Amino acid sequence: MTNDPEKHVQTILLVEDETEMVAEIKAELETRGYLVRHASIAEAADAARVGDVSMIIMDRIVFGEDSLKTLEALRKEGVKVPILVISALSSVDEKVSGLKAGGDDYLTKPFAMVELAARVEAMLRRLEDVRTTILRVGYLEMDLIEKTVHRGNVKIELLPREFRLLEYFLRHPGRVITRAMLLREVWQYHFSLETNVVDVHISNLRKKIDTKGLPSLIVNIRGAGFMLNAHA
Repeated sequence: MTNDPEKHVQTILLVEDETEMVAEIKAELETRGYLVRHASIAEAADAARVGDVSMIIMDRIVFGEDSLKTLEALRKEGVKVPILVISALSSVDEKVSGLKAGGDDYLTKPFAMVELAARVEAMLRRLEDVRTTILRVGYLEMDLIEKTVHRGNVKIELLPREFRLLEYFLRHPGRVITRAMLLREVWQYHFSLETNVVDVHISNLRKKIDTKGLPSLIVNIRGAGFMLNAHA
C-alpha cells in the first residue's frame, strides 16, 4: 500500500488586498507545505461552496468591502470551510463580530507570521481530528480511538509521547518536519529551546516502528529536519 504525497497538500485561499502581506503569508505557509492561492472575496466564496479549498484566510476589509457579509452568508448556506479572519480592527467588539459572523478564529494585525501559521495548523488539525479516526501510511496504521499502532500485522507498543510524535508525522506524510515544529506541536514549547529531546524520541520511535527488510519510515533531511516516508 502506498500514499501519494500530493493528496496531502492542503489548499488555502487568501483574501487580502495588501500586496506585501500577501507575499509574506504565502512565503510562510508555502514553506510549511501548504498551497496558497490569492483570491477575491467572490472567488473564495465560490470555492468554499464547492468544497475546493481546505480553509480560507480572509481580511476583514478588502478594497473597502466588509468580508463579514460574505462570511455570514456562507454560514447561513451551511458552508463549513474553516475561515480565519485577519484584521486591523482590534477591539473586543470587532473580534466578537467576526466570530459571530462565522469566523473560526480572529487574528489582529500586526501579527507574527509564525503565529498565523500556528493558528492555521491548529484549525486544520481540528478539522482532521473531527474527520479522521484511522491514520495510514504504507503498512503503518494508527487507530486514534483505540490508541493502537500496527505495521502490517504486528502491533507496536508506544509510550504516550511517542504516540503523539508518530501521529504528527502520520498527519504530514512526505512533508519536511523541523525540530522546532515538533517542539511546538508535540511538546507545546512555544519558544526557542536548545535540546536533543526530539532526536532522542525519534531514535526510540524508529527502533519500534522500523521492521527488518522494510524501508525506514522516518528519514533525516539534512539541514532541515525529518520526513515520514510516504512510500514505506
